[in-house]
Amino acid sequence: MRVLVPGGAGYIGSFTVRELQRAGHEVVVFDNLVFGHRDAVDAELVIGDLADTAGLDSVFERGKFDAVVHFAAFIEAGLSMEDAGRFFENNTGNSIRLLNAMVRHGVNMLVFSSSAAVYGDPVRIPVRETDDTNPVNVYGETKLLIERMLPWYERVHGIRSVALRYFNATGAALDGSIGQDHQPATHLITVAIMAILGLREKFVLFGDDYPTPDGTCIRDYIHVIDLAEAHLAALSRLQGGCPSETFNVGTGSGHSNWEVINAVKRTTGVDLPVEIGPRRPGDPAELVADASKLRKTLDWEPRCSDLDTIVGSAWKWHCTHEHGYEA
Repeated sequence: MRVLVPGGAGYIGSFTVRELQRAGHEVVVFDNLVFGHRDAVDAELVIGDLADTAGLDSVFERGKFDAVVHFAAFIEAGLSMEDAGRFFENNTGNSIRLLNAMVRHGVNMLVFSSSAAVYGDPVRIPVRETDDTNPVNVYGETKLLIERMLPWYERVHGIRSVALRYFNATGAALDGSIGQDHQPATHLITVAIMAILGLREKFVLFGDDYPTPDGTCIRDYIHVIDLAEAHLAALSRLQGGCPSETFNVGTGSGHSNWEVINAVKRTTGVDLPVEIGPRRPGDPAELVADASKLRKTLDWEPRCSDLDTIVGSAWKWHCTHEHGYEA
């Protein structure tokens, strides 16, 4: 298939582009490179913004696309609470522009990059797709609004979709060739490694008084390679004519912040000093996926999401790319 990938030069997008290419798909990446990187992809790259309707139409007019895999979005939940309009305009507004372009150009399959942030404070652990969705930040609401639009675009325009609700994406290519390079860095493992490499003044752990066994937040860490393979499986499902669906993408197992920090120390051999800071607003104590639906429906299993593989791959990437793709 010929696949358009908005946001394909970003972290998760670039890994998914690799998997799509390995599966024999023809990929065109559409990215404004605000957070994406030219060197992250070895595919046709069109530099552009979803806010530019004419530019978006010109990409669709270059040749018939069979599907879209949509990653383009702002992702910083904390920043979303400082500038709501910017996030709604970029994430939700630009997704509407993309969907309308798909309608105009007759593309009727979409894999959408959603988030576990749609759940807010979970009512139970592990979280199921049928649980209540009550975002506690603007970022989560932008993703949920898009999810709510998708059934209407199917009903009115025939666009079938799979929405993938990611939990904590992390890790890097096992050979260290590509990885996470997002500024500002906010992910726990990335921030810890940057502190060890002297790229951050200190490492702050936000909260050690949560109602968890060691007092720190528990999260479900999914290796970005496994996440990319879930996108490929979702696209294959649509290609096979299956109906629209929503899936959690996680491992079903959680690790506390202290467990992750200790894994970083173990992998690097460095006893990272940890400063305890206050809780961050909106951080639930525990967030772990029930990914049984994804496993059963798409015959998907995580291959690289054990904590040592995750941390080891991230360490290899950052050691050889201290300044990301500029190194």
